[in-house]
Amino acid sequence: MLQAQNLSIIFGSRTLFDNVSFTIQPRDRIGLVGRNGVGKSTLLKTINGEISPQEGNITKPGGYTIGFLKQEIRGQNEPTVWLEAQTAFREINVLQEELDQIQHQLETRTDYDSEAYMNLSQLFCDLNDRLIHLDVDDKDKKTELVLLGLGYKREDFEKAPATFSGGWAMRLELAKLLLQNPDLLMLDEPTNHLDIESIIWLEEFFQKYEGAIILVSHDKTFLDNVCNKTIELELGKMYEYKANYSKYLILKEERREKQLQTFKNQQDQIKQIERNIERFKAKASKASMAQSLVKKLDRMDIVEVEQDDVRTMRFQFPMGQQSGKVVVTAKNLAKSYGDKNVFHNVNLEIERGDKVAFIGKNGMGKTTMAKIIAKEIDYNTGELTIGHNVNIAFFAQHHAEQLPKELTILQYMEDTAPNEIRAQVRNILGAFMFSGDDATKKISVLSGGERARVCLAHLLLHPSNVLILDEPTNHLDLRAKDVLKDAISKYPGTVIVVSHDRDFLVGMTNKVFEFNDGIVQEFVGDVNDFFEERRLSNFREVELSPQTSANNTQKKEEVKTVAPPQDKQLKNKIAKLEEAIAIKEFDIKKLEEKIELLSEAGKYEENIVLQLGEEKKALEKLMLEWEGLQQ
Repeated sequence: MLQAQNLSIIFGSRTLFDNVSFTIQPRDRIGLVGRNGVGKSTLLKTINGEISPQEGNITKPGGYTIGFLKQEIRGQNEPTVWLEAQTAFREINVLQEELDQIQHQLETRTDYDSEAYMNLSQLFCDLNDRLIHLDVDDKDKKTELVLLGLGYKREDFEKAPATFSGGWAMRLELAKLLLQNPDLLMLDEPTNHLDIESIIWLEEFFQKYEGAIILVSHDKTFLDNVCNKTIELELGKMYEYKANYSKYLILKEERREKQLQTFKNQQDQIKQIERNIERFKAKASKASMAQSLVKKLDRMDIVEVEQDDVRTMRFQFPMGQQSGKVVVTAKNLAKSYGDKNVFHNVNLEIERGDKVAFIGKNGMGKTTMAKIIAKEIDYNTGELTIGHNVNIAFFAQHHAEQLPKELTILQYMEDTAPNEIRAQVRNILGAFMFSGDDATKKISVLSGGERARVCLAHLLLHPSNVLILDEPTNHLDLRAKDVLKDAISKYPGTVIVVSHDRDFLVGMTNKVFEFNDGIVQEFVGDVNDFFEERRLSNFREVELSPQTSANNTQKKEEVKTVAPPQDKQLKNKIAKLEEAIAIKEFDIKKLEEKIELLSEAGKYEENIVLQLGEEKKALEKLMLEWEGLQQ
């Protein structure tokens, strides 16, 4: 059990935490939530002993081990993925080496009856028992299980870590931590570099994990599936809820409503006491009573209503000179790395004003295609034509990790700003919540979310007519995602977004390109239209489905061929009803999410609640009709 008591951390004039206390029990699954920059990563570093609090302390039992996955990638020096993963068994490796040395001594020495020999023999037994306790015989099996679960293939085990992207390097760091099996596992945004299959595997792994876990994540589904406790950081305070993320939002709103009611009742009571004091102090016979009431007011603990952090980004992407009608054209485009074929025979066309989504599993070529269009890398064969007067601004997935850490935010922005825009840098940073002293913070101390905001702010320095955004929502909190989505929707130029975040994409795109096993397929319409065509409800189904849309079409044709004529009309009705039910369920989900976001902001809109009720009634009616047809 780890205990933190009365922690306070102050950076300059800013109090990050003020007198916070908490306890981490074995098998706790804690979601650590709060706005970007409130101190989530700092709290994890404090627990890990990297930062010392100005006040308070952290206590833990002797031998208590902590594993910490940071947002920065550490050095990976082993020649293969397998050997790098097995560095997690450092204690086993050291013990094994020591045991081999003792065994050699026992075999070569002849003083069998001496005390030194007996002590050496006992040490050998003790070390051997420790190795057995650490499951030395299962380390290869565990390594294989974890690497496969996180998406590596067996043929990847003998490849050098340096041949993989930064996202895969982060997976390797995660694999090492899981294999270390610490008492407390702290993970800062672990899902940012994982595809859906790996996220589901990780959820299942955590359900069986014996130690405690703290997660920093903006993936609501992941938090709901893993966590049994939520700790919120807001404006220097800490609030603890014994609930997953969705339940925490409800409990937070209930707590705030009770607090407001208690505050209102107390204010009414104070006003009544003050009126009585005014009445009594004018009469000599009531003077002592008035004095008593004054003392009562002085002793009263005034209820304070917790403040909400309502700060948010506010910006629009600057539009450059208009491009030609056709922005990007690809004909029979192919890209491979050595023997690995990423995609082939790709034909696509993106026109001025298009809002395009690239979706699909990790490793299918989404980022590669984005980099080819942005002229960051070359393709192998085929043709790629960038249209007339196209000016591209590229948000790279790992740009935030490559920022110059030795500079302050202001220095970095001023050094890279064109002369005509340099005077506006302060205003741009203010729009991204870096005003005053925050603008002079060093990049090295920024959280992942703050670094992502710096990268977005940097895009505003150079007006463009094409935006390419590779996983732009990584590290951003929910409000920041909404602001970014609004800015993209209002941008008059062309946008290409690589993302796994369906909620972010919905309502924003008019074309979808799905990357799957070397093939790129175009779907015209919003991401919802893509899901309706594929008859899938979310990205988990897209990325886990073993069937392609062609297979689905073939199966439909087979059903049509086999189905008796009298059943055809009935089956068509059922199919249309199922489609209507799926759409209605999606509409209800979006309304519920809208109500959830409003409650986070302390707002309530009766018309949305009434609309939700009507939609649920309509769904119930559709379900009754469907059941009747099924019978």
